[in-house]
Amino acid sequence: MATVHDVARRAGVSTSTVSHVVNETRFVSDDLRQRVLQAMRELDYTPNAAARMLTLKRSHMLGLIVSDIRNPFFASVARGVEDVAQENGYTVVLCNSDENADREAACLNALETRAIDGVLLASAGAADEHLARLVRAGYPIVLVDRDLPELDAPAVLLDNEGAAYGAVSHLISAGHRRIAMLTGRASISTTTERIAGYRRALLEAGIELDDCLLEPGSSTAEGGFAAANLVLDVEPPPSAIFSGNNLMSIGALQAIASHGLSVPEDVALVGFDDFPYPWSDAFRPHLTTVAQPTYELGRRAAEVLVDRLRGTGSKHPARVILKGKLLVRESSAARPIGNHRVAKPGRRPPRRAPA
Repeated sequence: MATVHDVARRAGVSTSTVSHVVNETRFVSDDLRQRVLQAMRELDYTPNAAARMLTLKRSHMLGLIVSDIRNPFFASVARGVEDVAQENGYTVVLCNSDENADREAACLNALETRAIDGVLLASAGAADEHLARLVRAGYPIVLVDRDLPELDAPAVLLDNEGAAYGAVSHLISAGHRRIAMLTGRASISTTTERIAGYRRALLEAGIELDDCLLEPGSSTAEGGFAAANLVLDVEPPPSAIFSGNNLMSIGALQAIASHGLSVPEDVALVGFDDFPYPWSDAFRPHLTTVAQPTYELGRRAAEVLVDRLRGTGSKHPARVILKGKLLVRESSAARPIGNHRVAKPGRRPPRRAPA
């Protein structure tokens, strides 16, 4: 394994210069900085991780990287993480990746070089080489919510396929055959797993898959609005929509209303994630949804990480899979027999979500 001396020799600088670049403790000219960084890449050098584990120096800080803390889902996960951290004498440092792999990598690098003891990661996509190197070097990382199967790291996840299967099966049992699905980004494991559950439910019910009813979008209200507009214009139109997350459900409700349609009279709607009270009570009609144990996801992931830092990680399995719960409310009423909805003439959906 390369050392700081190897990096200094390759870059033609002193070891103290390498240290200042890694830890950002003193100004280093851009030319020298780039030489050091290039030498680190060439030597596959990961600073701090192995050395910190060997010397048992602790900062008593945990890193948490999520896509956007404004999403109520991640806010609840973060609360679970922080509660466990405080119970065990740790402080949490939060980073938002904005679903951007480069920003996620920058967050990881910043946390690692500043001697953060370990990281909880809701990844923006596939594991890059820097993340893989950190794991190989022994840096403690626990995946939360989003899986990276190619990475040998502990993970606390939801049974997304099973939860989606149950939600779509519920719509099928209510008489729906044309069921659309609004999905998030394909690079995220939760998306692919929920699509798998959607497809399995349709196939087991003998319903032919129609790719026109499977619409990807960003995991936001705006993304849900755009995706729902597209599936509502498919002929024949869907009688039900399964929305891939809570924010997309908001956009789907706006799109359905903008088409002059009602939930559940014209289109049934089932969401995913649920909203914490009192927001969940503000929806009319009340939204049928898959409730995720978001707080528990955060708590369990933090417990796995803390136990690993203390050397007692054998108490926890490498992968913890939690279950979602379908909450049946008003938005998924049974489809009346003979109610074949058709697009309402003379109305075009707006290009943007209503204010």
